[in-house]
Amino acid sequence: MLLPAEKELRAALARFAEARIAHDVLPTGRTNSALEHATYTLCVITDAPTAADALFAADALLQRYCADREGPTREDRTLAA
Repeated sequence: MLLPAEKELRAALARFAEARIAHDVLPTGRTNSALEHATYTLCVITDAPTAADALFAADALLQRYCADREGPTREDRTLAA
């Protein structure tokens, strides 16, 4: 699986959240379509079959991006020496 860019993943999560809230507040055909599209996009980006799985995968990817930014841990530096 190709990893999505962090920026794209965050944008997809934001669109999903916005669509979910809009549909929960006042469900219409338009909000339903927006939610379906946002869910589909998030599932494709994370290679997950359901919205719940996609959110779980997105969370794991964001943790990975955060860990990558923090750099090697003390243990990693010791092993590299």
